[in-house]
Amino acid sequence: MNSEGFTLSEALTIYIKAKEMAEKTNKLVIPDEIITSKIYFIRDKKVMLDEDLAELYGVTTGNLNKAVKRNIARFPEDFMFQLTREEFDNLLFQIGTSSWGGRRKLPYAFTEQGVAMLSGVLNSNRAIKVNIQIMRVFTRMRKMLETHKEILKKLEHLERKDIEQDEKIMLIF
Repeated sequence: MNSEGFTLSEALTIYIKAKEMAEKTNKLVIPDEIITSKIYFIRDKKVMLDEDLAELYGVTTGNLNKAVKRNIARFPEDFMFQLTREEFDNLLFQIGTSSWGGRRKLPYAFTEQGVAMLSGVLNSNRAIKVNIQIMRVFTRMRKMLETHKEILKKLEHLERKDIEQDEKIMLIF
């Protein structure tokens, strides 16, 4: 299960239906739910893994990583980093799957800026379309998080007022 609560089976079903629709309309359509399900929080950053991005772009993980290595100057540490063994094991535990068990190398994680940089490296129409969709999902997520922060601030303010009222009541008695 991922951060959005979809099982791998549910996510694949959504993806297959969207792919069939895209083939019928000759458009690239990847449901936002699929993209959102491939965004993880690692090192306090929203990231996507190389394997997931390669799948969305329609390339192999090896080819995606080769393109990145040919253009490594475009991917500083705050755009892309390689997971540690511990981070990877924790991620597998959170996801609840061992589908990446056959990997020989630890995956690379791309931040929002790293994903944006990938479209210039991959040079395909599909990469451009996928990137536009991914950027829109990241933007929506950021707006949602900002809304949640505002709600938390208001809740903390109410809690402080409640504590102050309790203290005043205790002084009266």
